[in-house]
Amino acid sequence: MTTSVTSNAIVSLPRCPLVSDAIAKEHDIFFELDTRFRRAARLLQALWLKDHSIETGIHVRGEGEDAIVMPLASNLSSAAAASGKNFLSPAIHAFVRQQLILREDGAAIDEERLFGNALSSMPMTFNLFAPLAMDLDLATRVLKSLFPTFVEKVEGFLFEHSPGRREERFLNDGTAFDIAVQIITPDGEPGTIFVETKLSEDMMGPAARLRERYDEVSRSSRLFIDPDSPQLRTLALEQLWRENMLAQLCVDQGITQRAIFVGIGPRLNRRVMAAFRVFQNELISEDDRDDNRVPFIGLTLESVVDAIKAAGETELAHHLRARYLDYERVYRLCLNSVVPTEAEPTQSEPVASDRTVRKQLVQSLAKNSRASLRRA
Repeated sequence: MTTSVTSNAIVSLPRCPLVSDAIAKEHDIFFELDTRFRRAARLLQALWLKDHSIETGIHVRGEGEDAIVMPLASNLSSAAAASGKNFLSPAIHAFVRQQLILREDGAAIDEERLFGNALSSMPMTFNLFAPLAMDLDLATRVLKSLFPTFVEKVEGFLFEHSPGRREERFLNDGTAFDIAVQIITPDGEPGTIFVETKLSEDMMGPAARLRERYDEVSRSSRLFIDPDSPQLRTLALEQLWRENMLAQLCVDQGITQRAIFVGIGPRLNRRVMAAFRVFQNELISEDDRDDNRVPFIGLTLESVVDAIKAAGETELAHHLRARYLDYERVYRLCLNSVVPTEAEPTQSEPVASDRTVRKQLVQSLAKNSRASLRRA
């Protein structure tokens, strides 16, 4: 079984568009600490919310009297969040509410982010997989196309799942998977696809506190070239390390007979894609590892959306692509923004914003007028 980062999607942009500070401020998505990809992803979410006339909200930084309140166009207003507008359909919203009521004890679900943050990977996980969970025939077609040697039939989905939180026989912590897909293999065995999804994450934590139990399982799991490798314990890899170990424990303790561990992220999120590749390099190769070891497979979000389209759900695939993958749109917006406008600045226009200052300066240079330069 291949363990490479794969995508069947048509590759267009070679890298994520660079969104300037001016554009970020104009669209109310400016955060100084955003990575290049996260800023572009935040802008895409703001545009999607605007397309659907969804009222946006605010961001509060700090506490008490010193708190700073700022508009943030990638957040939903309280009313929009409460009415389920962060999801692609009312059916997905209803499914999410059911899952919250029936969630596992100790499941770490941040409801504020789930309902109100368009940039969070949590609502993306439900938008991507809830339609499959509600239609197991569709799920079978999709996952069988992605994992033809592992999946014969899909039997169910578990969201924010752990086989045993805080149990010593596992990792004795709260590690959990975004999704566990219960399947039947082509050999007729029960199996599980454990999934971790990423959207705008920069793979820089927060990280779990390192425990002796991690070291024990890392050595006994027979998954890693060097189970004591410092690389596995870095911020970029430690979550993948923990989850791959937990998946292996599920097999070793008979929770499931066979399993694979899958990471999913956007192709243009280079930090996520790089983390997937580096983690794969820490694993014993398929040819050298023992039988029934749990492999890691890195997939692009694009390849999953393509599989949904190929399975016949073209409308769902279209909505997913527009919501999470249309960075050509961000590119076009950024490209058009560098074209100077012909509008003449007036004495009454404010010069407080960077955008206004730059526009006036361009117009002044074009006219080569000393008086205009003084106004700019």
